[in-house]
Amino acid sequence: MDPNAVILIIEDDPKMRRFLRTLLESNDYQPLEAETGEEGIQRAAEHNPDLILLDVRLPDIRGEEVLSRLREWTHTPVVVVSGLDSEDSKVTILDAGADDYLTKPFGAQELLARIRVGLRHAEQVAPDDEDAVFENGELRVDRVARRVFMGENEIDLTPTEYRLLLTLVKNVGRVLTHRQILEEVWGPDCVGRDHYVRVYMAHLRRKLEEDPAQPEYIVTETGVGYRLRNI
Repeated sequence: MDPNAVILIIEDDPKMRRFLRTLLESNDYQPLEAETGEEGIQRAAEHNPDLILLDVRLPDIRGEEVLSRLREWTHTPVVVVSGLDSEDSKVTILDAGADDYLTKPFGAQELLARIRVGLRHAEQVAPDDEDAVFENGELRVDRVARRVFMGENEIDLTPTEYRLLLTLVKNVGRVLTHRQILEEVWGPDCVGRDHYVRVYMAHLRRKLEEDPAQPEYIVTETGVGYRLRNI
């Protein structure tokens, strides 16, 4: 475990940021700081920190959204530090993708122990090949900014269309069944509603393909599902 690990602090309270920065520096970690969720997401993309400390109550977007957006392109460990102590709050933030949850106020040694655990877990996870920006032929998906391009043209997608495309991107080259797509995009309660997939795949093709009737990117695997081709 690298004692000089880079740790990103996403926290709007200047006193708490100063406390965390001092604690990290005194233990040979390299702190980065962000005051808002949007700034934190950008700094995570720019610096690829080894671990993130995240407050869930931020001035621009909620911590759950920060987590959700980070998890679209990175598995960096996230330790939430929050003043919310209810069981529901903890379950919600852990379900959103947090690795650990620490309630304020907390002791310095406890936080350092949680950081060490997070860094150890990160070392045990095989690195994946996901980048913040996915490129395949003319298709480019910026997972940080949530922007999609075909060549020089930006494509306007609805939230559901974007989730569907992201599911294909994360599994590029693999065949996904209707069930897998429904569970990933709409949730397990929608399994069996294959028409959802057919309708939204048609929407995506109209927006992304030069000829939707003869798609180059989103290929139908008859009787099984769909696949995003490697171009």
